[in-house]
Amino acid sequence: MTDLTGRTVLLPRSPGRAAGLEALLRHAGAEVTVAPVIERAPADDPEALATAVADVVAGRYTWVVITSVNAVDALAAAARAPLADAPVRWAAVGPATVRALAAAGITAELVPDEATADSLVSAFAAPSGPARVLLPLGDLARPTLRDGLAALGWQPDVVTAYRTVRSDLPDDVARRRYDVVVVTSGSVAREIAAQHGTVTPVVAIGRPSAEAAHAAGLTVAAVADHPTDAAIAAAVTTACEGAP
Repeated sequence: MTDLTGRTVLLPRSPGRAAGLEALLRHAGAEVTVAPVIERAPADDPEALATAVADVVAGRYTWVVITSVNAVDALAAAARAPLADAPVRWAAVGPATVRALAAAGITAELVPDEATADSLVSAFAAPSGPARVLLPLGDLARPTLRDGLAALGWQPDVVTAYRTVRSDLPDDVARRRYDVVVVTSGSVAREIAAQHGTVTPVVAIGRPSAEAAHAAGLTVAAVADHPTDAAIAAAVTTACEGAP
């Protein structure tokens, strides 16, 4: 990785989720500020989530589709029996969700080449008969998965697994100038625009985050090739190389 000495990076994630990327950037010489702009909150209807998890364990679903680590955590918290024993197949949107499932003893059988909802839909074949799919999503999720799978002939059930709520940046962090801000979701992009402004260029974790950043008025300097710490760090390097 190129020397990032003297470069300042805002990493708006929780300290636990930011640790790996923070270490890579600091090792390259960057000054990194970690401060989340969103956080997870429980679903408003925990009984709906508990019922969905019970149906998974009872074998009433063919697939469960995972699009975030938060969804894995929420399912595990709602489960009264090990999810790894459930007679269901698991799909995961990308490397982080694959790892989260593996930590719960679950193997993801379907993972798209690109970590997007569109690619996840494309990775599914049409079912041979009636088949239910559970989509445990955040409250702000777009209907891409639901609509795409329904168009293929699946019977998708959406349950809210968690809510995304705002976390305010400290005043000194919000006012400071940075060379790059990393955005890891559309929600993060929108909060960065609202709390920090749109002057600082951003590095996006993937295409959907980049699109959300553009829509929020942010300038996208680079997009990671993959949703991994190493790829995001490489994108930060690319963005800094092109900056004054």
